[in-house]
Amino acid sequence: MRKLFKHLKPYAATIAAIVVILIVQAYCDLSLPSYTSDIVNVGIQQGGIDEKIPDAIAEEEMNKLLLFVAEEDQQTVLDAYEKKESDSDYKYDGAIYVLKDSVKKDEEKSGKVFDILGKPMLLTYGFESGSDTTKKMEESMKENMISSIKEQAEKQAESMQSQMTDEQKAALAANPELAKKQQDEMQKNIDEQVKKIENADIFEILNMIPDEQRADVIDKISEKMDDMPDTMLEQAATSFIKETYSVLGVNTDKIQNRYILTTGGKMLALAFLGMLASVTVGLLASRVAASTGRDLRGKVFKKVVGFSNAEFDKFSTASLITRSTNDIQQIQMLAVMLLRMVMYAPIMAIGGIFKVLHTNVSMSWIIVLGVILIVMVVAVLFIVAIPKFKILQNLVDRLNLVTREILTGLPVIRAFSTEKHEEERFDKANRDLTRTNLFVNRAMTFMMPMMNGITILIVWSGAHGVSDGQMQVGDMMAFIQYTMQIIMSFLMICMISIMLPRAAVAADRVDEILTSRTAIEDPKTPEKLEESRKGEVKFDHVSFRYPGAEEDVLHDISFTAKPGQTTAIIGSTGSGKSTMINLIPRFYDVTEGFITLDGKDVRTLTQHDLREE
Repeated sequence: MRKLFKHLKPYAATIAAIVVILIVQAYCDLSLPSYTSDIVNVGIQQGGIDEKIPDAIAEEEMNKLLLFVAEEDQQTVLDAYEKKESDSDYKYDGAIYVLKDSVKKDEEKSGKVFDILGKPMLLTYGFESGSDTTKKMEESMKENMISSIKEQAEKQAESMQSQMTDEQKAALAANPELAKKQQDEMQKNIDEQVKKIENADIFEILNMIPDEQRADVIDKISEKMDDMPDTMLEQAATSFIKETYSVLGVNTDKIQNRYILTTGGKMLALAFLGMLASVTVGLLASRVAASTGRDLRGKVFKKVVGFSNAEFDKFSTASLITRSTNDIQQIQMLAVMLLRMVMYAPIMAIGGIFKVLHTNVSMSWIIVLGVILIVMVVAVLFIVAIPKFKILQNLVDRLNLVTREILTGLPVIRAFSTEKHEEERFDKANRDLTRTNLFVNRAMTFMMPMMNGITILIVWSGAHGVSDGQMQVGDMMAFIQYTMQIIMSFLMICMISIMLPRAAVAADRVDEILTSRTAIEDPKTPEKLEESRKGEVKFDHVSFRYPGAEEDVLHDISFTAKPGQTTAIIGSTGSGKSTMINLIPRFYDVTEGFITLDGKDVRTLTQHDLREE
């Protein structure tokens, strides 16, 4: 990997610019799900109302709210509002409470007021809208009050009976009509109270009962609502605020349309900025990768041109062609992916996790599970696949070698009718390469089913959260998008893992050429041939063996080839005739002894001067 990255060092400034642009792109991509959530939650479900407490409220509605507020908190609520007998901003005849600017701009103060008014707004809206829950609560309260009235009447009758003297009791017994009249009046009084309670709404009932009793009722109701999710309180508060604004004559449809259009406009602007950043990063990454490939090809070509026969014997022509083309292509492709995807993935992953933690923490375990599974799968794949990547490039070399030999030797192959044999050689090399490629790619496909499983898990868990009121639909949508962004970021890295080992091997192979030491080098202080040179070549006790060989090809050769004379070298095939000639222009250097040209050792001359002669 270090060898891979060192080729990108000359473009550090461009890479730094790419990182900055990627951060901008990530910000745009990570902001869009939030705005989507806002459009669904606030724009559609809440009618464009994004405040938690009403900016203005009619006095009548305020009095209803205060019925459900503890006595010690009522003053806090009233201090947050300014009472006005009339306000030209609203089409309402009557006193209005307007939220003070100091409270509206201070989140801590407005949050404190919401903590007090959250449940009262839910109850008030529920009783006004006639929900099933509030209807049951209202009926229960009426039944309790009616039972209480009847019990009090019975106790009062018993008390009056016990306080009557014997004379009064005798008088009533003697006058049954008087006794019946008193009973009818008492029953009439009870019926009137019961009827009044039955016809009254919850707010009138709460006004009827004493303060202490009302406080007890409110405490009991609050206890039942303690386990209620905050999202339900916020939605109920929004519904209450919308009804309150309607009472004041505010056009709530206009509020909704304005909110959706404003938020949608922001989304379009972010999407355009993200697209611009993406295109710019793609352009810069492609330029850096192409420039890196160009520089590497130039360096490799320059190095190979200076190779001696020993280096060509070591690397082979087919391998040098593969390293100059396929290997550098692998590095170039990885450079694009590295700058475009790998660097973008951690930015998106970190940003996505931060956003998710601010959306719904209760489902964050899904992300942790998904990341752990991906890391485990990638670890296993690396253990299994990396050895295959090292084999892969050697198989490409082998295929190139077989192809080159067949193409250059076609006349000989046809002359000896060995086409069938050569076809089998090529098929074997081709099948070996194909088999290895298929193994690697099939191993990588194990990641996709896992991705689909995580998606199903998110939808299943999130649907339960929406059903239980723990989160809103928009939050659910945002969470799915953020989770997909996080998981996809890790998958991007995993996909690069398919290319990374192969590119790392390719970088090692290219670096092996660039860092290889040429066996034939010019001397640091070369000598010059004299102007009156003759061209006399002398072998003085020359011995030579090929690199890695155990025996000399030439041993203790001495002769002089004088100018103007013919020197013939005769021997059987493989006896070393060509090797001997290759020693004169320094295609190889002697192992022992020395060769002179006009009395000067050929190793003291530059290769250019020697070969020019």
